[in-house]
Amino acid sequence: MEDDRQVQPVQEHVRDINSKEIFRNPKLCSQFLRDNVNIPQLKQIKPEDIEDVTERYQAYLGVEFESDTVKKIRLKDEYGKQEKTPLYLVSLIEHKSDVDHDIMMQLLRYMVCIWHEYAKEKEREKKGISHQKGFQYPPVLPIVYYEGTGNWTASRHLSDRIQASDVFGRYVPDFHYELVRIHSYSNEELLDRGDEMSLLMLLNKLQNPEDFHKFRLSPPEKLADILKNADPHIIKLMQDVMYSLMMKMNIPVEEANEHVKAMGGNQMGYLFENMEKMDIQAERRNTAEARKRADEAEQRADEAEQRAAKAEKQLQEIQKEMHNSKDAERQLRELEEKNAAIRKESEHKSYIAACKEFHCTKEEAVERFAEKFKADFGDSIQRSREIAKEKVELYWKEA
Repeated sequence: MEDDRQVQPVQEHVRDINSKEIFRNPKLCSQFLRDNVNIPQLKQIKPEDIEDVTERYQAYLGVEFESDTVKKIRLKDEYGKQEKTPLYLVSLIEHKSDVDHDIMMQLLRYMVCIWHEYAKEKEREKKGISHQKGFQYPPVLPIVYYEGTGNWTASRHLSDRIQASDVFGRYVPDFHYELVRIHSYSNEELLDRGDEMSLLMLLNKLQNPEDFHKFRLSPPEKLADILKNADPHIIKLMQDVMYSLMMKMNIPVEEANEHVKAMGGNQMGYLFENMEKMDIQAERRNTAEARKRADEAEQRADEAEQRAAKAEKQLQEIQKEMHNSKDAERQLRELEEKNAAIRKESEHKSYIAACKEFHCTKEEAVERFAEKFKADFGDSIQRSREIAKEKVELYWKEA
């Protein structure tokens, strides 16, 4: 009999997993805080201490950010007793490749909103309390959870977003937010934590066959230990993440379903048995795609050579026709220059195509082109770079 925690993925629709779904789960949220935030009071947080209040504050702001979450956390003192003042967690999830440099203001809006609502709540309990000397607002912990592969380049201080903050610094509110970047952790570091949240972070790191190959080398027993006690909802999230990845790798649907089912029961051996097949399939597809691109580049080079040969033939015919003409020498020279230009342009285009085939970036292609053909442009490297940039922009899409 199959484990009743197994969940079949929806075959008709493949989607990336919104990290808000992960943070909505109190167990995963408690594990995240314990593993990634160096605050002693958060090391003992339990799922029942966490309440999701996201909708309350998004309704107040009048806008819903798809990947934002707000949690109200009941802290305990060193004796295990609940403290009167809660902690609020604001987590913003960035899963795009571009860094949002205005995320500071988004965090500030939430923080001000939380403090305003807290004061109103206390005023309902006892009118005028927020105006008393001893009244204090609750702490707010702002966190940015970043899944992108690039470095996080946005400032983590509000004052950096304010003009002349060096002069008016004493009048500028400032705070610092925590940054959790999943690609800052190795697969081994995440697995050693031994909890479901860290495994989901590991799965979200998988973006290509190379990442998948590294994941396949993970110790199966560590994954099995994490999965065997996981809640059904968390298992379903992991299945969705893995299924989405395999669809991007063009794994056949039937095979993908079998692989993710292994995550839902006691079939980790089956999953790792077949990972090698998926890994090889992805590599073969990449090789086939590279070969196809190389063939297309060769075909374009042949076509360019045919055009040059045709121009050469036309030149020879015109040479014969204009042999006795007083303008023959001038027209011949013009045609020779035109033919040379065609050959040179074909050479430029083929060189850019070759750069792209060898996975150069556009910037690298510009530098290589400028160095290669600088003699064609008067040996001026500045002029050569300008022309190189124009040529790469012109032929990059065709390559």
